[in-house]
Amino acid sequence: MRVVSLVPSLTEAVAVTLPGLLVGATDYCTHPAGLDVPRVGGSKYPDLAAVLALRPDTVLMNVEENRRSDAEALRAAGVRVRLTYPRTVDAALDELGALVIDLGAPGEPDWLSAARTAWSTVGPPPRTRRAVVPVWRRPWVMAGGDTFASDVLRRLGVHNLYAGSDERYPRPSLAEVHGLSPELVVLPDEPYRFTATDGPEAFPGIACALVSGRHLTWYGPSLAEAPQVLAAQLARTVTA
Repeated sequence: MRVVSLVPSLTEAVAVTLPGLLVGATDYCTHPAGLDVPRVGGSKYPDLAAVLALRPDTVLMNVEENRRSDAEALRAAGVRVRLTYPRTVDAALDELGALVIDLGAPGEPDWLSAARTAWSTVGPPPRTRRAVVPVWRRPWVMAGGDTFASDVLRRLGVHNLYAGSDERYPRPSLAEVHGLSPELVVLPDEPYRFTATDGPEAFPGIACALVSGRHLTWYGPSLAEAPQVLAAQLARTVTA
């Protein structure tokens, strides 16, 4: 089988589990380190001609990260498109298991078993913190409740104040965000790269946690260490 992945987290999952299966990936597929396959552009705007030139049997896509029009174009060209769309940790673990087995794995890989164990042993947090989770600025975009990242944080004791939003990624004004009186602002380093000097200054007096976007939003081998990594990062806050 020849597989092209247009989803960074799935690229890592397949490359680690079934070496040699991938024949193409996006420019943003940074894991595993040293992955040597042709690149086909970004997740949102892949070079479909480059994808088709690799003669894939299957292209891995995600409902949220990739465009429907690209999926339709690939199907029209006779390529099988395998879609994923997990919005909870449990759904991600199950979708990953089904995916790798569908692609030829004899069973669930060790990293997936480790991820299941890691998340099943996350106990009730000592307290829940009320938070907002920006994923972009200019304009400000927040993670809503029906998102994988929101479920990850919920399980780690962080209540997303936009969990009840009708939009999966609301775009509130900064004044509206401040009006919610969050205790914590969770700032991942992707898709927007928030840093200690780019992000916290917009929330003076509020604790800000700089966290790994890969551990917060990727569903793949990083899930095995995500509870430990994120818990440590959420405990270290900065205040502008």
